[in-house]
Amino acid sequence: MRVALFQTKLIWERPKENRSLIQEYINSCDKEYDLLVLPEMFTSGFTMNPERVAEKMDGETIEWLKLVAIEKNIAITGSLVIEESENYYNRLVFVFPNGNIQYYDKRHLFTLAGEEKVYKAGKEKLIVEYKGWKICPFICYDLRFPVFSRNVENYDLLIYVANWPKPRIQAWNSLLKARAIENISYLVGVNRIGADDNEMEYVGSSQVVDYLGNERLNCDDEQGIFIIELDKQEMIETRNKLNFLNDKDSFIIQF
Repeated sequence: MRVALFQTKLIWERPKENRSLIQEYINSCDKEYDLLVLPEMFTSGFTMNPERVAEKMDGETIEWLKLVAIEKNIAITGSLVIEESENYYNRLVFVFPNGNIQYYDKRHLFTLAGEEKVYKAGKEKLIVEYKGWKICPFICYDLRFPVFSRNVENYDLLIYVANWPKPRIQAWNSLLKARAIENISYLVGVNRIGADDNEMEYVGSSQVVDYLGNERLNCDDEQGIFIIELDKQEMIETRNKLNFLNDKDSFIIQF
């Protein structure tokens, strides 16, 4: 499967302008890929003002994503602010090439920024099946919590979309590798670059890590679409040889 990572600056709380920016890069990319991964809150940046940018599941951004996915015959994933049943969610959507959608609501809300005060946490882990791959997507702060991401579903690809700031970028780099190694899974982490209106700086380091912790791609601090092809059979052979997942602990998560 060919995965495209879109690392970009985000325009603060301006969904229409961010959609236009993403569309411009999609249109200018002449390489083929199967899955496009966008950052966390790709329409707004990591805002604690959900009322300014929130949309419904039949809103402009969702409809735009569906149109792009159908037109380009690709899947697209990333998170945005969704309002539903009088609650706000930091929701990752996975849009299939036929326009169908599955979604995951961020489980671990970032208390350092007060995210839990304005957003409602999700409780359900999502496993997406696409092109013969089982994909497990998460959002930013989820990266720090290995139990919830434990590979009990035999997934093939972990995805983390993020707004992970420069002061803690070493943690991002280290934890991505840890999650890939412990779950013997390919991992795609997509972060943003630039600065937001809270004066937080982001330096990217979006990357692809393989099932043994080897860095296969790093976007450094550049803006653009970066494409890599992942070999599932190679990973399965390594899993079968090592059998590490067979020795994992059993546990129950309580909410």
